[in-house]
Amino acid sequence: MRRPLAATAAVGALAVVLSACGGGARPAANESSIGLAPPSSDATTSVAPVPPSSPATQPSATDQATAGPASNRCTAAVLAGEVRPADAAAGNRYAKLVVTNNGTTPCTLNGYSGLQLLDAAGQPVPTDLEREADPGPSRVVLPPKAQAAANLHWTVVATGDEPVERPCEPEAARAAAIPPDETQPMTLDWHFGPVCAGGRIVISAFYAA
Repeated sequence: MRRPLAATAAVGALAVVLSACGGGARPAANESSIGLAPPSSDATTSVAPVPPSSPATQPSATDQATAGPASNRCTAAVLAGEVRPADAAAGNRYAKLVVTNNGTTPCTLNGYSGLQLLDAAGQPVPTDLEREADPGPSRVVLPPKAQAAANLHWTVVATGDEPVERPCEPEAARAAAIPPDETQPMTLDWHFGPVCAGGRIVISAFYAA
C-alpha cells in the first residue's frame, strides 16, 4: 500500500496529521506502517529477519537499565541521519538507517522510524514500509554523539507488473525519516537506486549501534 506524500514544503504540514503515538500499533500491511505514517513503539508483524551489520565505532548507546534518569525523546532537531549500505545478495539490498545524537543532552528512541522516498524535486517516490519484529522495540538512550540504527531490506528485482527493461520504480534521491513518536522528519540522502516491489522496504526498530 502506498501513501502519496506532498512536495518537501508539504512534509511539515503533514506532520500535524502524522502525530505519533507509543502504543496500539496496527499490522504492517495497513497505513500505520506505510511511508511517513506515525511510527510507534510496538511491532505487529514478522518477516524474515535482516541481520544487523557490525556495530559502528562511535560511542555506544545504552539502554534504560544502565542509562540512569529518563531522557527526552530524540527529535529531528537533534538527530543527524544517514543510510549506510550493508550486504547485497541475489537481488536483495540491505542497509542501516543510522542516527546520531547531535544534541548536548541524552535523548531516547523507542520503536520504528517512518520513511518516505523522495525524488530530486522533493516529490514522493513509491514507498511501502513494512515493520519487522527482529529486533523489535526497546528503549535506547543516546548520550551526545552516540548512535542508534534500524535495519533496512528491499529488492531490486522487478515484481508483478513492474517493467524489466527499465527501472522498476522511479529512483529516489532523498528520503524523509520521522523518529519514533515524533512528527517532524529528517531529510536523508538516498544513493541506492530504485526500490522494486512497489517501493517495499522492510524496517526494524532502532537498536543501540
